[in-house]
Amino acid sequence: MRTSLKHWALYSAPLLLMLAAVWLACGSEAAVAEFFKDHRAAHPVLKTCMKALTDWSNPVFYAGYGAALILAWKSGNRQRVRFILIVLAVQAVVAGLAVHFLKQTIGRPRPGQGEWFDPLTTRGAQHSLPSGHTTEIVGWSLPLALRLRRYLPTAALSLFIGLLGFSRVYLGWHHPSDVFFGWLLGSFGGLSAMVIADSTLFTPRR
Repeated sequence: MRTSLKHWALYSAPLLLMLAAVWLACGSEAAVAEFFKDHRAAHPVLKTCMKALTDWSNPVFYAGYGAALILAWKSGNRQRVRFILIVLAVQAVVAGLAVHFLKQTIGRPRPGQGEWFDPLTTRGAQHSLPSGHTTEIVGWSLPLALRLRRYLPTAALSLFIGLLGFSRVYLGWHHPSDVFFGWLLGSFGGLSAMVIADSTLFTPRR
């Protein structure tokens, strides 16, 4: 468990440090939104790169987990099949149901869409909190980092989620605190998946 928490801390560090740096540099979330609005206008190529990153980050994991599930099924690796199915099930609950419930219930406006919350709304402009992309990418990648327990893959995944989280703020889709709570919710999902995977639940009978 201590090793898992150490890898979780290493995994989370770049994203959390980025959020802290952005917040401290700008002073407020309104200032963050205004700064990156001007920066996007002045740097369209970087904006395009950030959009590609944010659009394709989660689909990479869809494909990866899908391919791994098929290969594990064909090879008869029941333990790996069980692990992947647990991650998929937890993702459906946390990154799917919980995120959409919270977004609609809280109703926080996205950057540049006003200051007033509008709870119980279906308007996408009021679905800023939490960041669904961040929740999802953490839910996919944290179980991998904790399962591998190797510093190099953990560091690579940590930089990846750090960039993804930054892209959500840079593109003006989320406030830094939205990304923070997305990380927190995604971490809950990833850690929950590992707890279930390490237990005897859903273990095939012999």
